This record gives sequence, C-alpha cells and structure tokens, in this order.
Amino acid sequence: MRELARYWGFTVYYRKGGFPGLKPQNRETKRSPKLPENFDELLEQAIQLKREVPKRSVRQIIYILELEGRVAPGVLKRSTMERYLYKAGFGVRQMQMYNDARKSSSKRFCKPHRMMLIQGDIKYGIKLPIGRNGAMVQTYLSSAIDDHSRYVIQSEFYASQEESIVEDTFRKVVLKAGKFDACYFDNGSQYIAKQLKLSLGKLGIAIRHAPRASGKSKGKCEKFHQVVDSYLREAKAHQIRTLEQLNQYWEIFLGEYYHKKPHEGIREYYESLGSPVPAQGITPMQEWGRDSRPLTFLDTGVVAEAFLHHETRLVDKGACISFQGRKYETKPSLIGCKVEISYDPMAPEVIRVSYPGIPPFEAGPVKIGEFCSKTPALPVSMQEQETEASRFLSALEKKHAQSRQQVADAISFGQYRKDGGSDV
Repeated sequence: MRELARYWGFTVYYRKGGFPGLKPQNRETKRSPKLPENFDELLEQAIQLKREVPKRSVRQIIYILELEGRVAPGVLKRSTMERYLYKAGFGVRQMQMYNDARKSSSKRFCKPHRMMLIQGDIKYGIKLPIGRNGAMVQTYLSSAIDDHSRYVIQSEFYASQEESIVEDTFRKVVLKAGKFDACYFDNGSQYIAKQLKLSLGKLGIAIRHAPRASGKSKGKCEKFHQVVDSYLREAKAHQIRTLEQLNQYWEIFLGEYYHKKPHEGIREYYESLGSPVPAQGITPMQEWGRDSRPLTFLDTGVVAEAFLHHETRLVDKGACISFQGRKYETKPSLIGCKVEISYDPMAPEVIRVSYPGIPPFEAGPVKIGEFCSKTPALPVSMQEQETEASRFLSALEKKHAQSRQQVADAISFGQYRKDGGSDV
C-alpha cells in the first residue's frame, strides 16, 4: 500500500509540473505564512547579534529581539531561526569551524626582499652510531631560511636539540649573510629561550613567534622539510655513519639540488602580483642573487660578543673557578672574588674572565698531572718555579758588601786621625 501511495503521489506531481515537478522542493522557496512580516529585518538583526558575540545561542538572540520589542514573545521559533542563520552562514557549526580555522592557521605571506625575515625550525634527522660504544644517537637539523627567496642560509645537523644549536645556527647566519630585520619561530623551548632573545637583541634583530597550534603559518618550513625527507632517504641508502658525513652530503644536496631547482612558491608569489615568470621558473639561488636589497655585514668581534653566554663564579682559595664540572685557573689576586665569565656554548673549553680593574683574560681547564701525590697540584700561576739564583741570598750578599764597605771607610778615617789629623 505504501508503494502504491508513493506511485500515485508522483503521478499527481507529474501531472501538475511535468518532470520538474518530480524534483525535491526547496523548503525555503516559499516562506511560511506563520513568520512575521518583518522577518527579513529580524534575520538581519539576528546576524548582527551573532557577529557581535559569536557564541550567543539562538535562544539568547530570540530573547534579545523580544526584549527590544522587535517581535512579540513566542512568535519566533528556535528551529526556524537556526535554519535561516545556517543558510546565511552563521550556524553553530559554521561559526565553530571559522573560529577554529582562525586559531589554527593564518593567511599566506611573503616578504618583498631578502633578509627582511628569516624563518627557523628544527627537524628530526636519522640516527647515527656515534654514541659511546657505537650507540645510536638521534640527530637534529636546525635550519634558517630566507622568507622571500626560500634560500637556505644555514642548515646543519647536530647530535642534540639543546638551545645552543639554534644560537649557533643564527650566529652563522649573521656571519654569512649579515644582519637581518627579524626572525620567525614557533613556540618551541629552543626559540623562546632567554639567551637567544638577548643575543639577537644586541644585534637589533626582532623575534616574532607564530600563533600556537598554527602549523600553516610555518608553511615554508614545512615545505622545506619535505625536501629534507628526500635527503634523509638518500642518506640511509648511502649508509652514512658519521655526523661529519651527514653534514657534508647535506651541504652538497642543498647547493647542487635544492638551491638550483625552480621553486613553485616563488612562481606563485610573482603570479599573485601579476608579474611574468620565466617558463623554466626561478630557483632560490637566482632569487637570492638578483634581489636589489644590499647585505649589511657586521664585525666578527661584535657578532661573537653578542652570542657569548655570561655567568658569575666565585674564585676559590686555589684561585680556581668551577664550570661545567671542571676547574679553571684564574689569578691569585681574585681569590674570594665573584667574577663574570663569558663563553661560547659550542666551544666551552676556553672561557673569558672579567673583573673590575683587571683586563679580561682567558682561563683554561686545570690539567691533572700524570703521577699522583699526597697533596693536590697547585695552579700553574701558584706553582714553585725554578730560578738561577735566590733573590733573598743575592739581596743579603749586596747588603753584606755595603756593610763591609762601611767598616772599611770607618777604619780608614780612624787611621787618618792617628797620623796627626785634628778636628776643625
């Protein structure tokens, strides 16, 4: 019976409108006569209320319209208003998707010149047997990419992901290509470190961070990491076993492949501006080299000083200070004083010691002798030194000679008197 009823229903629709009459009818094509005459105005006000506070519920919106006297209580139904808001693009799901999208992404951007913005990021590398007794150690790639040209200024694999690898990366960027305006990082612990802010701040370089949970805002780095993945696959096939080899082939890979290959991101940028692009495309090396903005290089001493770490230490009774589990020799005059030390975290073997009134000097680790002794060895500055003669005995000898001369003079004067001299 149900099938027969459906058949007769289709027949009625066909007789009324032909084949178009069999199509599903849009419920919103004809407005219900139960809706108020000013419904268009009410819908416009409802959209405005939703824009003001996106989390307002439909019930609250209807209640506000009733309080403002725009509609009588009970005329507007929640389901009806919800349906029309959804059609206008202001439904609950639509607003939630819009808000989530704004929080998780940002619009694409590209700086017009090189060295205006440098993006930095860290990526996992392959494991290498470089640990103690051949243990496998995870490697990490720290990179710095020019935002405009996509040129990789500095990129190197490290055996750790400490803060110092990022400092080392950007110190080499400044030494290679000069000063840049700003850098763009995510919110990883290495990029929010205090020391990195101090070092870049001394050089007048600003730090900007991507919004949290905003992977798309770091799209250039993510695209570059796809290139890194292709290299890591080749590195495994090549059976690379040392960190030196990993970096050696990576430098070759960048120079001969990535930098010389046309980049689609550069093409898209110029096409969006309406500028013509050669059929063969533009490589990162070409875009970097043809930029009209000059590079601004800094003195190496200024750069080195900016990236040094600074700490304070107390000089002990042996004129030594403790640093990273080792003893460093200073000067006996600093015993009991608090001194400032500065060092390069990538090469902490030699540190520089500073104290008011004393020129800064370098201190090296105290070396332990080959043989043991009952007493610990003193620092070199306080150890007994061999001399050709005793200064004490030499001084006494000189004093003795003077004393003998005085006695001789006294005897001579007495003899003169005995021979007939007289006092005047």
